[in-house]
Amino acid sequence: MPRKIYTPEQIIRNLREAEVLIAEGMTARNAARQIGVTEQTYYRWRKEYGGMKVDQAKKYKNAPEVYFRFNIIVYKQLNCSQIVQFAPPIKSH
Repeated sequence: MPRKIYTPEQIIRNLREAEVLIAEGMTARNAARQIGVTEQTYYRWRKEYGGMKVDQAKKYKNAPEVYFRFNIIVYKQLNCSQIVQFAPPIKSH
């Protein structure tokens, strides 16, 4: 069975649906099966996305991309002398 990749919006929607099912008396295992994931996936999602709104999840998922762009900007701001200053010395044989 192929893996399905869920968007943050889908994950949050599924978590809300599972919470409603659990509040109605269904077990977490059965609620997870009802939304189409394993119990382990349900708990992982709940740990990562629990209490988030959709817009917060979008920002959270874009964080690595923003961090990468920030590092590139910082790298471009450094001039060569600063880069050489932090580089380890080269040993000659």
